[in-house]
Amino acid sequence: MNYEKLYNKEYLQQLAYNEQNNHKKLVAKIKKQKPKQFDYMMAEYHGEAFEIFDCLKCGNCCSGLGPRIMAKDIEKLSKKLKVKEQVFIDEYLIIDEDSDYVFKSMPCPFLGCDNYCFVYEQRPKACSDFPHTNHTKMLKHISLAVKNSSTCPAVFYILEKLKEDFLFD
Repeated sequence: MNYEKLYNKEYLQQLAYNEQNNHKKLVAKIKKQKPKQFDYMMAEYHGEAFEIFDCLKCGNCCSGLGPRIMAKDIEKLSKKLKVKEQVFIDEYLIIDEDSDYVFKSMPCPFLGCDNYCFVYEQRPKACSDFPHTNHTKMLKHISLAVKNSSTCPAVFYILEKLKEDFLFD
């Protein structure tokens, strides 16, 4: 597979769409088998994927996904920007249909044209946790990988590696 092509957002979305049913079946198979070493496998593939893929070449998550902004995130970000929390909320956030704070618009207002994050050290927890492939107890989180595979080339890569391990056609 040509990994460089996975940086192309439209290409990745189409590929993930084409593999969605296979990835869902794979996740179901993994959950049914409950492999004891699954967290180790995921940690290995997560590390491998991020040796191949450079987030700064991609930026799909920051340009297309709206993270939930928690109270602690608001506190950190307003401090970084040297504004009062309410000013930060008024300037950057809205409440969505789930009653969560999210950015008013996407791409993220702190994303530079070079895919660098202006607030990287204080970025929201949802951002620092993405793409959710390096948690403990990954069996609980693996279903999210199917969804995230259309946004993150590293996640798509990880699912494809898992298909090889679980002899999935």
